Amino acid sequence: MVKIGIIGGSGLDDPNLIENYTEKEITTPYGDPSSKLTCGKLNGVEVVILARHGKNHEIYPTKVNYRANIKALKQEGCTHILATSAVGSLKEEIKPGHLVFPDQFIDQTKLRKLTFSDQYGDVRHISSAEPFSKELRQLLIEETKLLNYNHHSKATIVVIEGPRFSTKAESFMFKNFADIIGMTTCPEAQLAVELEIPYASIAMSTDYDCWKEDEFPVTFEMVMQTMKQNAEKVKTLLTNVIPKIAKKDQQLIKSKIRTIPNFPKPGIMFRDITTLLLDPEAMKRTINILYNRYKDQPIDAIAGIEARGFIIAGILADKLGIGLIPIRKPNKLPYETISHEYQLEYGTDKVEIHKDAIKLR
Repeated sequence: MVKIGIIGGSGLDDPNLIENYTEKEITTPYGDPSSKLTCGKLNGVEVVILARHGKNHEIYPTKVNYRANIKALKQEGCTHILATSAVGSLKEEIKPGHLVFPDQFIDQTKLRKLTFSDQYGDVRHISSAEPFSKELRQLLIEETKLLNYNHHSKATIVVIEGPRFSTKAESFMFKNFADIIGMTTCPEAQLAVELEIPYASIAMSTDYDCWKEDEFPVTFEMVMQTMKQNAEKVKTLLTNVIPKIAKKDQQLIKSKIRTIPNFPKPGIMFRDITTLLLDPEAMKRTINILYNRYKDQPIDAIAGIEARGFIIAGILADKLGIGLIPIRKPNKLPYETISHEYQLEYGTDKVEIHKDAIKLR
């Protein structure tokens, strides 16, 4: 099951985006996230909204607990993250009100926790060459084109501490090597990469920072006004694109399962999952779907049927932190067994489990 985390920027943490929502308090090993999680469905897809700056915009950018936010979405089973934010434009052609889908960032922050691997002896060097999901960005860009919104499909965002805006000298300097400027993408994007959650940013240009001589320098009121005027665009984009993300995920998994006709006898269409097992991304998504489906169920063990079932069941049991029960063909288990005969498309077969594998409560 696909579950989309939506990190709401200024003005876009609206729980009314989703149907039948509930609010959920959650904590993480890194502390509490910025807000309660708002959980529900958008166009039939499970979503979780998190207000980055708190429900009342009370947390300024440097004080956001980015690690707790990303970890909370991971704990809740989010398979993808779409993050919305306000940005300043450093280029004439990126006008206020335009949507921007950054593909690179430059981190100019100084005071933030940048990694989950901050314990001695637990150092992981994570590639940041492509910090934003190409697949999510492409889906967002395609949908934005269909909606005929003004947008920019590539941009480098420079991320500063805040809450103050740039000086003119800084703004002109940043203009030389970036396209937009914001305060929240780092370390948010890199933390999502570290937890292997595909992440994309929907950035809304609200101003020209302070480099443009014929424009007023940016103010918080200017940012909020533009966000308010354009928030409906982003809500429409999210509503339209999220079902397509879910469909794309399912199509990927289906495409990795090979069909072998007439095996093991004429008339049988055999679904071969060895091609799925060879693809780490498709396998990860498959396990995530099963994990999200069952993680809140009172399950004591996973049963895996010989032989391919052992593979999926073993990985899922480990991820759920529960036991594994092997279901095997006759005479493979060493202890006392219980057997069951069943019908196949091409005959009958029998399977067994140990008598003590399942303990009644």
